[in-house]
Amino acid sequence: MLTLYHAPQSRSSRIIRLIDELGVWSEVDIRCVEVARQDGGGGRDPANPHPEGKVPLLVHDGVEIWESNAILLYLTDLFPQGEMGPVAGDPQRGRYLSWLAWYGNVVEPVLVCQVAQLSHPVLEVTFRGMPEVTSRLAGTLEQTPFLLGERFSAADLLLVSPFTWMPEATPDHPAIRDWIARCEARPSARRLMDYDAQRRERAERL
Repeated sequence: MLTLYHAPQSRSSRIIRLIDELGVWSEVDIRCVEVARQDGGGGRDPANPHPEGKVPLLVHDGVEIWESNAILLYLTDLFPQGEMGPVAGDPQRGRYLSWLAWYGNVVEPVLVCQVAQLSHPVLEVTFRGMPEVTSRLAGTLEQTPFLLGERFSAADLLLVSPFTWMPEATPDHPAIRDWIARCEARPSARRLMDYDAQRRERAERL
């Protein structure tokens, strides 16, 4: 049994989108919970077993998997027929793993520092900054339509997500803007928006 703890319109939304892309809605029990929001709303939900009260959290037969990039990897390995991530032995596997890790290790810290207007030499040496993030993305997307080549993958789904939440953070580069448009033109983007909107509305009525 797979159980996903999800808060609509949060970081766990990208896991919902992956479930849609994989076509495995019937395989996952999705439980909506509340989380603390940046605007001061929400709060920790006692129904959420995540030790920090966060989402996403995936539980598979009693084993907890947390952090978006780990969950994306876990699900694409568990459901390889969805072809959303190269499996072990595929020449693109290492590149796929690197993009997933780069998001958590570099991109999100850089974006958080930018939003919080934090600047310090230690941060810049450790994570670099938006110019470096832009250069890495653009260098790939000038050559191929998606991060792994011709096919949309969970790496694109993860890396595009902060720019769909925060359009103002989108780098001013045509290859990146075109990539975001390609990713968001997929039916899963609209289905995710509808899914989350319905569940937020339902929660607000309770």
